[in-house]
Amino acid sequence: MKTRTSTPTFAGLLLGPAILLFSQAGIAQSGEVARTEHGHPDLQGIYTYRTLTPLNRPAELADREVLSEAEATEWEAYENRRQNRDLIIDSVGGAGYPPGVISYNEFWYERGVETIRDRRTSLIYDPPDGRMPALNESGQERARIRADVRANSIGPEARTLADRCLMSGGAGPPLIPGSYNNNIQIVQTADHVMILSEMIHRARVIRFDDEHQTRHVKWDGDSIARWEGDTLVINTRHFYYDQNSRSGASRETMIEERIRRIDANTLDYDFTIEDPMTWDVPWSAKFPLRRIEDPIYEYACHEGNHGLRGILAGWRRLESMGLPGDGSQPQVADTE
Repeated sequence: MKTRTSTPTFAGLLLGPAILLFSQAGIAQSGEVARTEHGHPDLQGIYTYRTLTPLNRPAELADREVLSEAEATEWEAYENRRQNRDLIIDSVGGAGYPPGVISYNEFWYERGVETIRDRRTSLIYDPPDGRMPALNESGQERARIRADVRANSIGPEARTLADRCLMSGGAGPPLIPGSYNNNIQIVQTADHVMILSEMIHRARVIRFDDEHQTRHVKWDGDSIARWEGDTLVINTRHFYYDQNSRSGASRETMIEERIRRIDANTLDYDFTIEDPMTWDVPWSAKFPLRRIEDPIYEYACHEGNHGLRGILAGWRRLESMGLPGDGSQPQVADTE
């Protein structure tokens, strides 16, 4: 017999909205934004963007944009308990979070332990419902094809760039908080800005320019930057068409990132994705980048790593046991 526990959900935390504005004390004290030797706003440093706030607003919140302070505190406690996969029980986590260790134990995760400071219920703020738009007809067709390929392939052809340690959806562009490695380093020169992501150790070297290079497409696109006042604006396009880390976006994807300093230890990161072959409307999200003192360590996942070999060896083992080899996730019985 399972013991049922009473757990809060987003729907049960509706105690009334409140808005907490970002602190601007770091700027207000001096009235000046710190600048580099070249006169540009100084955005340099090591930052984290980990958070418990989801990208998409939970459906049960509907039009609720902001949580009260009490709601946010209760939600943080619930999520920190629910996501602890080393300790979780069925009655709390459900089928998506079974007991015990899955790929990593909890020590290796770094999701963050709190919501963003303004307590929004999603990182997405446009569309106003806080959710990614539905795929249009073209986007649905590509998603169907990709799903079919994955379901019917037991070889290396359908494995992702992440399996090969080449790209990761959260490393940017755009940055999207994930389970771990939510850290970046920003370095500026007179005519370039570099954003190093801890995830897959991706280094984006972005030039200040007015025109995109069109001769070559790249896994992470061609990025150019400009200043709009004290805001760094980065435009990226010309992604390799088979890049599947942006929710199925196509080769027509255009991403704009906007980064500005809020205070001495915080940057505001805001991005918009536009892709008429995938969504009928653009969508936007934003969240803070918070300065940290710790260095970024090497992410020891590299092309030719053991992951892909292990995945394929696992499927061959399942086949030898007479279990499904169609890309599904079989429930392997105890064979002892």
